[in-house]
Amino acid sequence: MSFGKMNAFIEITAVTKGKDAEGFSVDSEEILASVRAYREGRHGTQKWANLAAFSEATDLLRFRIIPGLTVTTAHFIVCDDGRFEITSVEDVKGRGMYVEVLAKKVVSTIGKS
Repeated sequence: MSFGKMNAFIEITAVTKGKDAEGFSVDSEEILASVRAYREGRHGTQKWANLAAFSEATDLLRFRIIPGLTVTTAHFIVCDDGRFEITSVEDVKGRGMYVEVLAKKVVSTIGKS
């Protein structure tokens, strides 16, 4: 993967649960890493036809493995277009160099009828 194709800036985040001073449950978002990534939206190519099992995935992202961080489906990806829920994580060709993530765009249902 050439460096020039990795033109999207993303943040890998995790939601942590805690309690405030009064004892109420509070969710906070922690940024685990900020990296460059290759981002490809869903369209009618042969690759997306082969990924038909992941019909809910809207985007494919590839980025270099981050030392000391294991990306899982419990994490989220935030970029300039919005927030994405990770559906699948795979080591590209098993070499330990790149991670391929299939993600689904999170759409807010608040205010919609």
